[in-house]
Amino acid sequence: MTAPLTVSTAQLFSEARTAIGFRPDPVPDELLHQLYDLLKWGPTSANSSPARFVFVRSPEGKARLEACMNAGSNRQKVREAPVTAVIGMDLAFHEQLPKLFPHADARAWFVGKPAHIEATAFRNGSLQGAYLMLAARALGLDCGPMSGFDAAAMDAAFWAGTTVRTNFVCSLGYGDASRLFPRGPRLAFDEACTLA
Repeated sequence: MTAPLTVSTAQLFSEARTAIGFRPDPVPDELLHQLYDLLKWGPTSANSSPARFVFVRSPEGKARLEACMNAGSNRQKVREAPVTAVIGMDLAFHEQLPKLFPHADARAWFVGKPAHIEATAFRNGSLQGAYLMLAARALGLDCGPMSGFDAAAMDAAFWAGTTVRTNFVCSLGYGDASRLFPRGPRLAFDEACTLA
């Protein structure tokens, strides 16, 4: 039995930083299992759960991933990080709805509606990618999310022969705090929010 986590808002948000470099400390497979077992509980519409994950950690996997990343710092990040998650979205997620949402014939809401499928998969898969980052931070890992990659190459390298397409990637591990940039500002409430 796993002990309950004690996590602060500082650990998840106000003191957490986007890692741009990683220490070489390994991330054990058991921690990746625990990570998924946390993130899977985050809500998605109709419990659709369209995200799929590849945890790239072997030298061979890293070489395939690095070849898909844009030249520059993104390649260095995936080379250094002990693990990089490729977050995909399954465009056949609705086939799982009889299991995941048995309260209604939710599968019928999507059959023959490719634009609706793609929008739902992208929106809810992105949510699940965010849950992955929060779960990682809760478990003491640092995150380096990235979107600079060749999507077609990534799909061919990691999802060939499937209905999954790449959404984004996120390096995971223990960040090297000495390489962080000064913290960037954020928009104030009045700049980003409206009360209606």
